[in-house]
Amino acid sequence: MSEIKKQKHLKVKGTIFLIAFMNMVVPLSLDMYLPAVPQMARIFDTNEAIVNFTLVGFFFFMAVGTLIFGPLSDKYGRKPLLIWGTLIYCVFSAVCAMAPGIYILIGARIIQAVGAGCMVAVSTALIKDCFEAAKRSAILAVVQAMSVIAPMVAPVLGAWVVTLSGWRMTFWILAVLGLLCLGAVMLLEETVDDENRYKGKLAGSIGRLVVVGRNGGFTAFLLSAAMLAAPYMAYVAVCSYIYIDFFSLSETTYSYFFAVNSAAAILGPVFYLRVMKRIKANTMMTGCIIISVVCGVLMLTAGWTGPLVFLICFLPFTVVESAVRPFSTAILLNQQEGDTGSASSLINFTHTVLGSIGMILGTLNWGSYIRGLGIILVGSSIISLFIWIIIRKRNMEIKWK
Repeated sequence: MSEIKKQKHLKVKGTIFLIAFMNMVVPLSLDMYLPAVPQMARIFDTNEAIVNFTLVGFFFFMAVGTLIFGPLSDKYGRKPLLIWGTLIYCVFSAVCAMAPGIYILIGARIIQAVGAGCMVAVSTALIKDCFEAAKRSAILAVVQAMSVIAPMVAPVLGAWVVTLSGWRMTFWILAVLGLLCLGAVMLLEETVDDENRYKGKLAGSIGRLVVVGRNGGFTAFLLSAAMLAAPYMAYVAVCSYIYIDFFSLSETTYSYFFAVNSAAAILGPVFYLRVMKRIKANTMMTGCIIISVVCGVLMLTAGWTGPLVFLICFLPFTVVESAVRPFSTAILLNQQEGDTGSASSLINFTHTVLGSIGMILGTLNWGSYIRGLGIILVGSSIISLFIWIIIRKRNMEIKWK
């Protein structure tokens, strides 16, 4: 087992900030240009389904990036992979900004996403490398809370930028932010010593994913927790259409509603840290899933009546989903003594893939995006509950601390 690595240049606060900043990449990359998505179909003379590939394609190929770079960082080290991943993200953010057509934009988004996936997977592994188990839950909660600032601010900033400078400027901003992140990565000291790196061949490094995945408790608990990513990302994919097209709100007013829901996600990590001191982990998991089911039912029965009601129906789910993410990640990292990069990859990959599926399902022709979102929320929550019941009934081994 490798020792905890202290950071000489970044220190504790700088390391936390860097990890949080890299986890902000995904919501920033998704949410900043959301206010422009409905009008981009007109700008590129195409339909909404094609434009949505800039969202779905990014999310799916980010999952590919997380799956590849996590185990590679166990072999080649965290810092070299982070340098390459961040550089890819910077360059192709700029390509997105200059894209002359929708298909070039989609292609650039795909490569940008691979770089983002590297940043997310390796940054999660850094949490285990740099912090002791007793502090890990608190660090994950802090990182989650800090990363929520991005989806809270991004649509408001995006609406302002789109109004003043057009959608391309949002990608130039992402390129600059990526460049700042790259500068911070240069200050990072390597956290995986040569003697603790995977010594096998490249294919064997990727194969460590299978070794981690064979841990039944790890995989089942991961699936149960990650199912909640599907309805949340379905919301991200369709909320601009719901607020702007269905409820006839302006892009700016929509951004305020989106920001309020994102701000509620800050409560999740706080709720997690406070509740975990009073109740057992399995009780918390059960409660979060039940709240998710109730929110789905409310969405189906009342979500269509007005934008404020729609927001209120979804808010409790936002809180519990943002609580389950750091809660489950801390537990899942405890399941593996080694293969931290591979475990990190599987955690982020599963959340991302299920989120991608949610985005695809959300944009299907349900007759109403609100009805579709409600069905996805109820269905995903019931599947999560079913897996959770199996875990409890079969007494699958899970290290809670």
